[in-house]
Amino acid sequence: MDPAAVIASLLAVTTVVAGVASARRGRTIDEARSVIQGLRDEVAAQSRTLAERDAERGALLDVLDEGVIRVDASNRVTEADRRAHLLLGHEPGALPGRTLMEAFMDPAVEALATRTRNGSTGATTVELRPAGADGTVVTVRARPTPTDSSLWLVLEDVSELRRLQRIRTEFIDNLSHELRTPLTTVSLLAETLQREAEGVGDTIPSKMRDRIAKIEVETGHLVQMVNELLDLSRIESGGTLQMADGVDMSRLAADSAERLRLFGERQGVTFLFETPPGLPPVRGDATRLGQVVVNLVHNAVKFSPDGGEITIRTTASDGQVVTSVEDHGIGIPRAARDRVFERFYKVDRARLRAEAGGGTGLGLAIARHVVEQHGGRIWLESREGVGSTFAFALPAADRPAATAPG
Repeated sequence: MDPAAVIASLLAVTTVVAGVASARRGRTIDEARSVIQGLRDEVAAQSRTLAERDAERGALLDVLDEGVIRVDASNRVTEADRRAHLLLGHEPGALPGRTLMEAFMDPAVEALATRTRNGSTGATTVELRPAGADGTVVTVRARPTPTDSSLWLVLEDVSELRRLQRIRTEFIDNLSHELRTPLTTVSLLAETLQREAEGVGDTIPSKMRDRIAKIEVETGHLVQMVNELLDLSRIESGGTLQMADGVDMSRLAADSAERLRLFGERQGVTFLFETPPGLPPVRGDATRLGQVVVNLVHNAVKFSPDGGEITIRTTASDGQVVTSVEDHGIGIPRAARDRVFERFYKVDRARLRAEAGGGTGLGLAIARHVVEQHGGRIWLESREGVGSTFAFALPAADRPAATAPG
């Protein structure tokens, strides 16, 4: 409650008390005045306390790097610190009394406030470029207050972060394109050399054959790393997704895994599919989601023993469609489980199948970013010596699934 309103309420109470005091039997006017004065002194002390607390809070907000705005139940600004005015391009003191639309000029902020009040799932932040602050990029987070229906909005300037991300993306993009041409040439030359070595019979020593084969394999790893690094950079920079309604994840998972069946057979691994009928569709980019499944299945093959099985499941639960890839391999150490989705992180190479290759350490990072871009989550369950299950959940769509891409 506003301090002025508190004081007004207390003064009203003093008036009532004064009337009661003067009417009581045996009470004199002086005694009544004494009671009133005591109450007024208490009101003054409470007023000073509230004013001091308000001043302390204002001083604290002014030293923060973030902007802070408080809005009431009708989405009207009641408080705003100096930083919030600066980030939104408003004159100091201009925000209180304005609606969220008037303050931000973006309906996404109102939608964020509504979701926060309703406790709905979805994005917890929005990013915008305020019209009054040229070139500034701001993220807005909403938090409910525990005492009433008002909200706190926290604004953070991420302009420099976005600029650095753009520079990094451009650098990786240029570097990847520059590396692709020579790597493709080396790869073709290594492949040709390997084919010619096989065609001349025993005239080439076996050690030389092995070295030629190693060059071909390692060149392929470099080409894969460049492609995945470029792919991850584009995903992290917020590349546009080709979203489509009605993506059938069970069909998409099966088709994507089939692309790796030959690779699995070479490693002595078989694929199993488990999908109950009538699963709801999801809304998403089928190409990117297929890439997630491919990366998870490829990872599972690398950790599976000869004669092992990999199970690809698609299920539905609590308004979500869950796709999982389970292997019965060596499992992942507990210390590594929190890091497997990091870029370039690799589990101990000694634990991998030698013939499966070491990978680039980017596949799971790409999977995480794609799933999160779709508003989903990805996780790992593993037991050493028993196997691992990688799973990701996506929000189910409302309409029936369309024909999945083949």
